[in-house]
Amino acid sequence: MLKRTLAMAVGLTLSACTLLAQAAETLKVSAIPDEAPTELLRKFKPLGAYLEQQLGMKVEFVPVSDYPAVVEALATDRIDMAWLGGFTFVQARLKTGNAIPLVQREQDAQFTSKFITADPNVKSLADLKGKSFAFGSVSSTSGSLMPRYFMLKDGIKPETYFSRVGYSGAHDATVAWVQAGKVDAGVLNASVWEKLVAAGKVDTTKVRVFETTPAYYDYNWTVRGTLDPALAEKIKAAFLKLDPANPKDKEILDLQAATRFIETKPENYTGIEEAARAADLLK
Repeated sequence: MLKRTLAMAVGLTLSACTLLAQAAETLKVSAIPDEAPTELLRKFKPLGAYLEQQLGMKVEFVPVSDYPAVVEALATDRIDMAWLGGFTFVQARLKTGNAIPLVQREQDAQFTSKFITADPNVKSLADLKGKSFAFGSVSSTSGSLMPRYFMLKDGIKPETYFSRVGYSGAHDATVAWVQAGKVDAGVLNASVWEKLVAAGKVDTTKVRVFETTPAYYDYNWTVRGTLDPALAEKIKAAFLKLDPANPKDKEILDLQAATRFIETKPENYTGIEEAARAADLLK
């Protein structure tokens, strides 16, 4: 009886160790849901396959319901790496104390947001007083935080300046709201706007850009601070290795709306933290 009990205990221990080993051999990756889930997965698949080949381990995409869920998943080690906006990175860094930004796209060092409208009478934000307006997600850097920050600097407090302020939840949804006349104007990330226009998903005879924000740092790939440093370096090297002159690499870069990836660091996002505190979005 004792032997059988010991055998069962050993068996359970070995099973637990096997599960832990399997988990350690899988890189769990997520992303802020700033676009439709199907689009996020479509964009990630070739990148995931590339990372599997470069790292020699399984790479799994873990979808999340909203922006705070990505931060929470990083903080609790339920995911290893995430595609974050600048503001979401600041939130993750403050919550975990050690989240590490590895790389960003070249354009993320000079990112902008686009103000759009279908109203032919709107030429600037001054023409929107008393009209309805849409941000993306409340936690979006380019769809909410930075546009709000720049408006506040110009003396525009959205909640009193506009007749109604809405949050669409995602950049493509903001475009849909404006195009359908649900709101008079909205703001979204420049990269998504350009992608939607290129794909013919915006009726540019109706919807147009009427203003662009100043530049700021935005998106990056961040890993949890408890990730093996050697693995983090391998991940960074894999991103930096992507070469637009290589057709397969270019396919991956194009899906990420990137010309190439460059290294980044926490200090690049101090401006976003300051903007979040100025907008009273961080306590």
